[in-house]
Amino acid sequence: MSELIQSWLIEYGLSADLIPLVSAAIGLTILLSICWISYYLAKYIVLNVVHKVVTRSSNQLDDLMITHNVFGRIAWLVPIILLLAFIPVFISDNPKITDTLTIFAKIALALQVARSVSSLLNVTNSAFQESSKERYLPLNATVQLLKLAIYMVATILAISILIDRSPIYLLSGLGALTAVLLLVFQDTIKGLVASIQISANKMVAPGDWISMPQYGADGDVVEIALNTVKIRNFDNTLTTVPTYALISESFKNWRGMSNSGGRRIKRSLSIDLASIHFCDNELISKLKEVELLQDYLSTKNTEIEQYNTGKGLTNNTSNPNCRRLTNIGTFRAYIGAYLEHHPNVHNNMTCMVRQLAPTDIGVPLELYFFSSDTNWVNYEGIQADIFDHLFSIAPLFELRIFQTPSGYDWQKSLS
Repeated sequence: MSELIQSWLIEYGLSADLIPLVSAAIGLTILLSICWISYYLAKYIVLNVVHKVVTRSSNQLDDLMITHNVFGRIAWLVPIILLLAFIPVFISDNPKITDTLTIFAKIALALQVARSVSSLLNVTNSAFQESSKERYLPLNATVQLLKLAIYMVATILAISILIDRSPIYLLSGLGALTAVLLLVFQDTIKGLVASIQISANKMVAPGDWISMPQYGADGDVVEIALNTVKIRNFDNTLTTVPTYALISESFKNWRGMSNSGGRRIKRSLSIDLASIHFCDNELISKLKEVELLQDYLSTKNTEIEQYNTGKGLTNNTSNPNCRRLTNIGTFRAYIGAYLEHHPNVHNNMTCMVRQLAPTDIGVPLELYFFSSDTNWVNYEGIQADIFDHLFSIAPLFELRIFQTPSGYDWQKSLS
């Protein structure tokens, strides 16, 4: 083709000194035009047809290929390959231009192939994340490592093409740079090792709720990458934590709570010491009307009567040796029965009400049980409803919930 252009220029009487330069310019223009037309056809004609076919297809894999722009990157290979193939055809008599274009085309081809393979790896990763039930395989970190290796190979090939040396020549020199490479890629190496350990030990997976106060992270794991772990906090902010920090530092994973189906509630009621006393007959008669206490009171009264009769004691309120019910003990029994019959309390997990050591703010009654709903919003609602009820019913047992005196209390005492 180059010879045809030169003969055509000679026929038009062009000077012999200008023929090589003009011939190269014309050949380069035709070659670039062919490359541009081929890219336009591949990008806007062929890809449109491919997109229509993919849209009608029920297969999800081809949809992921469009999402990650695999076809768009492959389309760039068409003009690059044509450029490399037709350089000797349109420009053969100008070695400098030919060599420059050939080097450029080879480098572009190496880098574009790397970009295309990178897109295919993204498709593989996305398909795995959508279909795999095992979330602990570190495929995301592995894909990033493969992409890094691919781009390194492409860069080595590009440099070898540029300096016209074998890639083996460059690889042989990497041994002397091992220390430098270890320093540059230390985070990547540590991230790779960490991701393998995280996967092998099943420490954390996307979707887990973890807490790392030292990094200000408290939320769901969105992504475990080669170098960082992305966490979406409950205020919808994003926190990135180094991957190796998950094996070098402590963190709390709430997965066990989610999988168990129960979320712990551990909270205390402070009872005013001055309100604790024995139950008299009037109080007991009122408490017998509470359905949850009927079995307890019946059993307890029988037990107390048998004990007092066996000791030869009469049930006299003035006799200190008589065994009697206390309002705080009865209240503790009521709380236990109330939690046992509550529909949102997990019946197969620990459920107890215990009395802690008295303090300067009263006698703490600690409730230790598990909610059957682990959803945060529902969990907080269940917890609030239970304690709302207990705060409200405590006066029925002639008990006062302790609180530090406020201005209202002082005003009431003075009046």
